[in-house]
Amino acid sequence: MKNIQWFPGHMAKAVRMMEENLKLCDAVVFVLDARAPASSFNPRLADMVGAKPVLYILNKGDLADGGADMAASAMQKAGKPAVRIAATMPSSARALTAAMEALTAEKRARLAEKGVNKPLRFLVAGIPNTGKSTVINLLAGGRKAQVGDKAGVTRAKQWVRCDAFELLDTPGTMPPSLVNQTLARRLAYLGSVNDDILDREEVALALLAELWEKYPAALAERYGIDGGAPLAMYEQLCRRRGFVLKGNDYDYSRGAIALLDDLRKGRLGKICLDNADDLREVGLI
Repeated sequence: MKNIQWFPGHMAKAVRMMEENLKLCDAVVFVLDARAPASSFNPRLADMVGAKPVLYILNKGDLADGGADMAASAMQKAGKPAVRIAATMPSSARALTAAMEALTAEKRARLAEKGVNKPLRFLVAGIPNTGKSTVINLLAGGRKAQVGDKAGVTRAKQWVRCDAFELLDTPGTMPPSLVNQTLARRLAYLGSVNDDILDREEVALALLAELWEKYPAALAERYGIDGGAPLAMYEQLCRRRGFVLKGNDYDYSRGAIALLDDLRKGRLGKICLDNADDLREVGLI
């Protein structure tokens, strides 16, 4: 599979914008995908933050299994406050607000001693399609930030006022160089890399191999896959879904689109592709 690299010009502009606006913010929220928390972490953003307090949100937790809880627990033990949520569920708002209040409790106490009562400002950052704008809308109690299911929806900064905070929504930014291609592939699976630059069929083959290693029951239940080489599993998927062309050739393109859509929409069940070694490699633990 060809190396995945994606850093369009608007991302470089977004990084500069974040660097300029960080001084206006009291704390930072990094939004990660709970299904791949290490893969969806951009170390370059962490380098920019410096000493500001950071909260790590493992979003899309409703689509993740216990691996996400392991990741959040390991990060907390490493001194990195983390909370698993599903920003599409209103019930997550309370846990998220409590985590943000705990993160800034010391600063709020110092301001209170001086008689200052003002909302604290959070910069909300992350790679594309992790749900940053959905997190902001959860806190704001409504759709105030632009959302979408395609990488790169947010292109400009947006300030959103909540009851207790002011939130700066920022465009999703990838690292300029995706050094670890295993993690990069997982971003492609989950839609954080623009599908238009990918060979979906190659991505599908890699995904089938990884899922068979980690979640074989999901492939068996959804597609009747019983193992074999990735191409053989791909063809079993196409047969089960009826993606067969004239002459009994397989419609690999439709098969790839269906597989990726099933993964992203949770139809293959709850998953977490990253492990502790992945977290350690990107510096989260």
